Amino acid sequence: MGHAGAAAFAVRYLGSGPVEALPRPELRCVREGERAPVGQAEFRRVLGRFASGVTVVTAPGAEGGPGPAGFACQSFSSLSLEPPLVCFMVGRASTTWPRIARAGVFCVNVLGAGQDELCRGFAVSGADKFAGVAYDPAPVSGSPRLAGAAAWIDCTVHAVHTGGDHLIVVGRVDALGTDGPPQPLLFHQGRFARLAGD
Repeated sequence: MGHAGAAAFAVRYLGSGPVEALPRPELRCVREGERAPVGQAEFRRVLGRFASGVTVVTAPGAEGGPGPAGFACQSFSSLSLEPPLVCFMVGRASTTWPRIARAGVFCVNVLGAGQDELCRGFAVSGADKFAGVAYDPAPVSGSPRLAGAAAWIDCTVHAVHTGGDHLIVVGRVDALGTDGPPQPLLFHQGRFARLAGD
């Protein structure tokens, strides 16, 4: 299935409105009643010890439709060297994801140290996230490439998989670069952080 087919499938899968999360699958290796499942608060507390980078995933606007789409995304990773693939995770109830899926392309903007407020702006729902934000079109997809980002990865949608209450979006890398400062913006234990010495 090509990127257009994957995106079309994702749009059909999501429908036109918000998607309710699927029931959580039974994924434990112990019998019912042997131990209590992990609570959400404890899950977040422990996983919060894993420091991650912070990205903004963007897509171009539809011709004659709304402007560009974008959202702050902490769940991003490289996936494959051959072919070059990356992936990000997005909540199934996201209102931004259907617009990215329809575009069939996206750009991952790796935020640099000092772009905390930019990240907060893309984390809100329902606002014009691009108001006052400087960007230019990524070379292949035309997705917004945010000014000052530490790195950018221009992609086409390669595959979409389900993962509990999230979707796992795989992108094939078409172009990438490191135009901004090398210091990344980090997220750790619920707060933004920077590398020591920044």
